[in-house]
Amino acid sequence: MELFTPEAGLIFWMFVVFVALFAILAKFAWPVITRSMDNRADLIDKGVEYAEAAKASLENSENKAREILAEAGRQQMEILQEAAQMKAQIIEEAKKAASAEAKKIIDAAAISIEQSRKEAELQFRQEVSQFALTIAEKLVRKELSDNKAQAEMVEKLLNELEHKN
Repeated sequence: MELFTPEAGLIFWMFVVFVALFAILAKFAWPVITRSMDNRADLIDKGVEYAEAAKASLENSENKAREILAEAGRQQMEILQEAAQMKAQIIEEAKKAASAEAKKIIDAAAISIEQSRKEAELQFRQEVSQFALTIAEKLVRKELSDNKAQAEMVEKLLNELEHKN
């Protein structure tokens, strides 16, 4: 039962040991404990500051990323518009070139047709004149088959020659 009802001497020595232990701990352990707690508090404060700086940097990076994406989208639209303009310009130039080439071909065909027409006309005239000469020769032979008709014809031609000169 001594444990539940301690005597005065036990209480005194427990008090002396407590004060001695408290003095030793206060002298040597307490400054180390407070210093490590201060260091831990500083480390936590620095961690919080670092986290806040990282959060601000992240937000800043996100804003920059949005700006870059917006700029990229704008540049993409500009490039697409330029490509569409270039496409339209190339198509227009191709149409003009095709039109000019078609005009050249049509003009060349017209010249070729005109030359062919003239050649055909010349050939036709030659054939007609050849037929006319053949017919005239046959007629003249028929009419000049006797000597009297021949003499009259020669006389007539000589008279025409004299009148012209």
